[in-house]
Amino acid sequence: MLTHLRPAITLTLGFTLLTGLAYPLAITGAAQALFPAQANGSLIESDGTVIGSALIAQSFTQAGYLHPRPSASGYGATPSGASNLGPTNAALIASVAERRAAYTAENGADAPIDAVTASASGLDPDISAENAAAQATRIATARNADPAAVQALIAKHTTAPLLGLYGEPVVNVLQTNLALDAAYPLPK
Repeated sequence: MLTHLRPAITLTLGFTLLTGLAYPLAITGAAQALFPAQANGSLIESDGTVIGSALIAQSFTQAGYLHPRPSASGYGATPSGASNLGPTNAALIASVAERRAAYTAENGADAPIDAVTASASGLDPDISAENAAAQATRIATARNADPAAVQALIAKHTTAPLLGLYGEPVVNVLQTNLALDAAYPLPK
């Protein structure tokens, strides 16, 4: 019996050390060496204080800021997730209609799809360039700024699709809002 048990225990301990200790340490070390900012959460600081991550959405509701995609989880990282409502669900249809009406009233423009639908995680930090551009006039008015200048700042913070092929141009909401605060502070 020991001849069968010893190899099983040895293999279990060996693979536990390999997959539970050596592999995670190697991957963590490689991530820290090759991508330190991303490995540490892509944290954004202002005046020495961490105010968020470039990878996780935050709620912005003031007129002078870009607004993120809707979140089914209230932008909380712990309860992140989608509503899991199907496309024919009456609650989803009503929610999208309500968001569309609010967006149009607030921005004076038709709502792009990402402005009325929550993402799967509820924490997408980016919005489409189309969504950001549609919010520029509202932001400029709230900040007493030239709409063309706000559009230019948004364009400067627009990230092109990967390799020019995959995805669509996107704007990071938190980073752009910080740039808006620096360039065109909100009136007191």
